[in-house]
Amino acid sequence: MKVEQIAIFLENESGRLSEITRVLADNSINIRSLSLADTTDFGILRLIVDKVDEAEKALRDRGFTVGKTHVIAVEVPDKVGGLASVLKVLEGVALNVEYMYAFVNKSGENAVMIFRFEEIDKAISVLQGKGFTILSGAQICAL
Repeated sequence: MKVEQIAIFLENESGRLSEITRVLADNSINIRSLSLADTTDFGILRLIVDKVDEAEKALRDRGFTVGKTHVIAVEVPDKVGGLASVLKVLEGVALNVEYMYAFVNKSGENAVMIFRFEEIDKAISVLQGKGFTILSGAQICAL
């Protein structure tokens, strides 16, 4: 139940983010979730898209540095303490979260947290064992 994510390294320059979204739009690629982190000199844009390979190729063809990684998408109750319940399970087995970001489909139902772990298979096993639902990339794109 791993989800493929692309990461694009971009310079902190006006218009670079816009260019990425135009490239994806021009190639009929839909962004389902994203996270943008920056430093003084560059940013890292992490995306879950409906056509990973096409997105990677289109962006590389335009000169962007693109990488692919695996993350997991966990359904979390969209209520007070929902995220805390997931993190408590991870803390109990010493699983470190490298980074995470959220995807909310409809408020009041389940949110979806995107997690990156060093030990991704262990994280999937532990979370499923505790009753959490892990979504596939296709499920994320269908939301």
